[in-house]
Amino acid sequence: MRYRPLLLTSILTASCTLNAFAEPKPAESYTAERNKAVLDDLPFANTQAFDDAKRGFIAEWPEGKVTDSEGKLAWNMAAYAFLNGKAAPDTVNPSLWRQAQLNAIHGLFQVTEGMYQIRGMDLANMTIIEGKTGLIIIDPLLTPATAKTGLDLYYQNRPQKPVVAVLYTHNHADHFGGVKGVINEADVRAGKVKVYAPYGFMQHAVSENVIAGNAMARRATYQFGAQVPPGERGHVDTGLGKALASGPLTLIAPTDTVPDDATLTIDGIEIEFQMAHGTEAESEMMMYFPQFKVLNTAEITSQHLHNIYTIRGAAIRDASAWSHYIDKALERFGDRADILIAQHHWPIWEQKQAQHFLGVQRDLYKFIHDQSVRMMNKGHLAGDIAENIKLPKSLDQEWYARGYYGTLKHNARAIYQRYMGWYDANPANLDPLPPQQNAAKTISYMGGMDRVLEQARADFAKGEYRWVAWVMSQAVFAEPQNKAARELGADALEQLGYQAEAGTWRGAYLTGAQELRQGAPEARRGNGLSADLLQALEAGMFFDLLAVRLNAEKAEGRHLVINWSLTDIDEQYRLNLQNSTLTYRAGSLAENADASVSMTRGTLDRILLRQLTFPDAVKAGDISVEGNPKAFFGLLQLIEEPPANFAIIEPVAQ
Repeated sequence: MRYRPLLLTSILTASCTLNAFAEPKPAESYTAERNKAVLDDLPFANTQAFDDAKRGFIAEWPEGKVTDSEGKLAWNMAAYAFLNGKAAPDTVNPSLWRQAQLNAIHGLFQVTEGMYQIRGMDLANMTIIEGKTGLIIIDPLLTPATAKTGLDLYYQNRPQKPVVAVLYTHNHADHFGGVKGVINEADVRAGKVKVYAPYGFMQHAVSENVIAGNAMARRATYQFGAQVPPGERGHVDTGLGKALASGPLTLIAPTDTVPDDATLTIDGIEIEFQMAHGTEAESEMMMYFPQFKVLNTAEITSQHLHNIYTIRGAAIRDASAWSHYIDKALERFGDRADILIAQHHWPIWEQKQAQHFLGVQRDLYKFIHDQSVRMMNKGHLAGDIAENIKLPKSLDQEWYARGYYGTLKHNARAIYQRYMGWYDANPANLDPLPPQQNAAKTISYMGGMDRVLEQARADFAKGEYRWVAWVMSQAVFAEPQNKAARELGADALEQLGYQAEAGTWRGAYLTGAQELRQGAPEARRGNGLSADLLQALEAGMFFDLLAVRLNAEKAEGRHLVINWSLTDIDEQYRLNLQNSTLTYRAGSLAENADASVSMTRGTLDRILLRQLTFPDAVKAGDISVEGNPKAFFGLLQLIEEPPANFAIIEPVAQ
């Protein structure tokens, strides 16, 4: 979650149609034994978190189901009723099962008099504060339906005051996408509602995942297990929260930027802010409320180990800086905060426990950073570090240091990658064969497909699922239609999923198994970006998006100069296609352009939303083209749209 992508809606609108649904298989004896061993490794007798998660409970939404204005299901906690009051089955790691049960505790909760939280009604929490004249809402969830329902639940149990302010803690979509479920733009424009965010919020909220959004969105289906049905052999939790809500994203631009580490009074509530930019998110802030003696750490701390690297794909986060900001919060607020809350999970209720919690979270990220770098400097490679790094017992036995979302292994690899990049300095790995060709050679050297399958089945019977999954990946890349290889690969991934402590790893393993058995999902054609996000998208980002979708082979030898004017906002751009590369300059036009194009920003937005096409807009007079129209349309014909459901567990079609 750098978040959870802006293109999350596309994750939730795919359907597998290639083959009939394949029933998941039971846990193998090795998986069952491994999972049972977890019960002896961790302090399951410590149930304090369950008391903490239930404390302050007021009410829950009937049946745990939320529908949107069109009657579509946006949230369904009822699908996870199988978690209630049961011991972990053989098909789920008991540690993840425990986290899943905690994340299933949902509804409206009182933090203290005047402060409330909606929890378990979306991936994130929504915090509601009763101000002097109205409500202050912190992070209005992912989509309007869940945000509106959360506020309705509050109104059913508390006085119905208007919302006078919204605070976005950071630029991840599950913390702002539901804003139009709690306020509207007319009230913001009229000055009735203020919207606060940290510096850089809009830039990062809109830009993140736009350029690489298609790849991130597809990979996120694995991370969140979005196509895996809930159940004891399916989806149980993401670790960070139960699941993703389904629905559109909305965005209302901030009216006020919070100055770094400022103190503001909003509707009579004093708030001391602390920034933490460039850590869990590029733009993020924590806040302390002296009146309530409550510290809100946003997503800088959580009841688990977070992602230094998120497996859907993103830039590596700065774990050392992350640790520093937690320590700064501990120093600044530790002896003043009687309660610690965050925008995921449940509170820490006592000052001493909150101080301990902050210390553990601080040391967790610093330990992973420092020890990974120590081993790196001794010549160990990323895989060596991931396999050998171990938390000290003092951290390992803390529930809120467990890897339910990030993991020790993939975060350690991330530290190596941040400093060293993908290359391990072994020249044999500097220019390897491409995956499909490498796989074919590997299978051939191993004695051919029949021999490989025979040996892999024997290793599967011995519980060597990690190895079998890798070998069968080679087999599938060598022969994508080999049903035996796909089935055995799926079986191995499934067992790894059943063993995984991380909700993200379980989601990835089970999604991989499902797609090996059923094929990749058939993604519905979506808009990609919501209208609100498009309105905030700078035109330069649009031209950057065109550039990364330019088909270089088709553009070979072409040289075009296009002037592009957005008349209603008085912006001009000079596009240059040369050397199979598209560049642009803002604020200037070429004297001898091949074509000059003029349109309003609204017309461009309608085209991006697929409500209008460029040719139809020209015919309708919404776009004027001077010079050579073939130059303009010739450029557009060089732009390709990537498939939303590209292959992951088998070769991508060439």
